[in-house]
Amino acid sequence: MDEDKGKSMLWIFIVMGISLYIAYNWDNITLIKYLVGKVLDPTFGALLDWNIYFGFTIVIAFTSLALTLSQKYFSDQESLREIKEEQKYLQKEMKEYRDHPEKLLELQKKQFEIIPKSFHITMQPMIYTGIPVILLFRWFSDYLMPIFGNWWILFYMIGAVIFSMIFRKMFNVA
Repeated sequence: MDEDKGKSMLWIFIVMGISLYIAYNWDNITLIKYLVGKVLDPTFGALLDWNIYFGFTIVIAFTSLALTLSQKYFSDQESLREIKEEQKYLQKEMKEYRDHPEKLLELQKKQFEIIPKSFHITMQPMIYTGIPVILLFRWFSDYLMPIFGNWWILFYMIGAVIFSMIFRKMFNVA
């Protein structure tokens, strides 16, 4: 099992590296920029041209849905639920023992042991979504910067949080 975790973490770091390389060299790698534009201009670009605010809201909803579904189907939901239950239990215990430093320290140690497990499980979907998300954000940057400046990022983040909460409830994502 640890070997599988190591391989998947390696893939996560590879995808992160490729994503950062693409993001940094977006203007220098014209083929990628051209191909992404060919795919997104007639789809998301058409929505943005139709109505910048409603179109962007639809795009945010679509990307949030895709990322939520990837989280649901590419991560171990049962393990995540178990980890969340364990974290709730530990927090409850920590409140009870807040006046007992030695017991509190022991509970905190248990809580820190959980973090790598949950990190590994929640990062799994990034193997499949990291590069497409970076390509989408770079395309958004080119498309929306002249209109909104950097404010489009804030609009996207707020919308993504709202839609993600809705979709996570709808699809029972841990």
